[in-house]
Amino acid sequence: MAKFKHHVFICTNERDESASRPSCSSEGSGKLKSAFKDAVKEAGLKGQVRANELGCLDQCEHGPVVVVYPDAVWYGFVHVKDVEEIVTEHLLRGRPVERLRLADTCLNTESCPHKPMPKRK
Repeated sequence: MAKFKHHVFICTNERDESASRPSCSSEGSGKLKSAFKDAVKEAGLKGQVRANELGCLDQCEHGPVVVVYPDAVWYGFVHVKDVEEIVTEHLLRGRPVERLRLADTCLNTESCPHKPMPKRK
């Protein structure tokens, strides 16, 4: 089997409702994997693009989160209605969907506009 051109990773992490951080699954990420698989197939990309669900990507405040490799493009607040646009624009045409793209300043940082302010001691 030839290697895939793109891997689409979809966070489906689940946390208890009382957890200090939200979880992507509570924001509807469970439906994203099948939506991506269907859209990839419809676009004729089966065998070239692989959609995988996985646990926490540690971007909980941006969920549901999707990351496309090898491009290292991180998408936040992704919903089923966004899947066709990501597949068509990014995976087919090579143009990341900027309106969904997470800013580099929000990735793996202590603070960004989407994270609550840390409590002062």
